[in-house]
Amino acid sequence: MPWLLLVIGGLFEIGFTISLKYSENFSRLWPSVSFVVCISLSFFFLNKAINSGLPIGTSYAVWTGIGAAGTAIAGMLFFKEPAALWRIFFLALLIGSIIGLKFVSAHD
Repeated sequence: MPWLLLVIGGLFEIGFTISLKYSENFSRLWPSVSFVVCISLSFFFLNKAINSGLPIGTSYAVWTGIGAAGTAIAGMLFFKEPAALWRIFFLALLIGSIIGLKFVSAHD
């Protein structure tokens, strides 16, 4: 269950970074509201995962990794950011690292 909470928190991290892009420096109401909601929920779920017994270092690394990888993928899909071979390679490496942290973690 703590890992599920952490993944949900990471997904909300993707949501708040995308909302940040659409908020246009917080000049647009609904993307700005979405940013506040997503960032609040992201930290809420991160906190719940940590307080459920996951190590803070592992939790933070996985949470930021989900957010970073997801945001980079969203950038390629929705914002026409480059999808060069090396960029995809290193995103795959990042995702592999996140999965690896799950497997080497002592907590279920």
